[in-house]
Amino acid sequence: MITLPEVRGTLTANRPLADLTWMRVGGPAEVLFQPADVQDLSAFLAALEPEIPVFPMGVGSNLIVRDGGISGVVIRMGRGFNAIEIRDDTVIAGAAALDAHVARKAADAGLDLTFLRTIPGTIGGALRMNAGCYGTYMADVLRAVQVVLRDGSLIEMTADALHLAYRQSELPEGAVIVSATLLPPTAVPADLHQRMVDQLAKRDETQPTKDRTAGSTFRNPAGFSSTGQADDVHDLKAWKVIDEAGMRGAQLGGAVMNTKHSNFLTNAGDATAADLEDLGELVRKKVYDSQGIKLQWEIMRVGRRLDETPVK
Repeated sequence: MITLPEVRGTLTANRPLADLTWMRVGGPAEVLFQPADVQDLSAFLAALEPEIPVFPMGVGSNLIVRDGGISGVVIRMGRGFNAIEIRDDTVIAGAAALDAHVARKAADAGLDLTFLRTIPGTIGGALRMNAGCYGTYMADVLRAVQVVLRDGSLIEMTADALHLAYRQSELPEGAVIVSATLLPPTAVPADLHQRMVDQLAKRDETQPTKDRTAGSTFRNPAGFSSTGQADDVHDLKAWKVIDEAGMRGAQLGGAVMNTKHSNFLTNAGDATAADLEDLGELVRKKVYDSQGIKLQWEIMRVGRRLDETPVK
């Protein structure tokens, strides 16, 4: 049994996580911690036994929680971490601030973070994954990130220290992102808002936004996101190689590779986390067998499978 420090936020034992993820699957967190603010988070981690693992979680938009749940403490950031502040030409956004909200507030101030408008999730997740689309990534606008380390200390890291690359970053083990300082280019607010309207229309036309997905399932083998431009090429796009492997519409249990966009793994209604992960692995095998391409997961998969042999 985990011995937990006192907090000002909320601690919940054996908290189901399925309703906190976009896929609506998965087992419970051994403990779910919702810190009140940065100070609460810092004090908690400083007092928590160092061998207890922690997992920061946003809104679960790019996540499959396995059916056996997550051991240790899941930290879910909330209202104490969703502030968005404009200071001259910079944007300071809390880790729990929704990407879409940050994009809109920045546009009001004539700051171009429009690429975030169609990315589901929060700033913390966008930083961890170096999220991007339309040719722009978090790496292009990030100045610094504030994190609480596993020992409870609050530090600031420069963008260079994160070694941001396509869909990846490097953070100290157990570190929790609390906010980011962004330096976007400037533009006319009305133009930025119109661009976001156009981007949303294009997204809704090409992606299954009404279905239970976690966004793009696999990284593009080409090593970059779609640019959205007329000269964008589709060679080595994840959806293209999935189609060529004959896996558009493939099903396993309640999981399906979406027929509207085949790189969207979908809970068709009654999928388990195992259904989703196993279908994804089947797709990876079919693509490799047919084309020699090793697809890499973009969706994060965490926790324990129910079919795993317990550690003795």
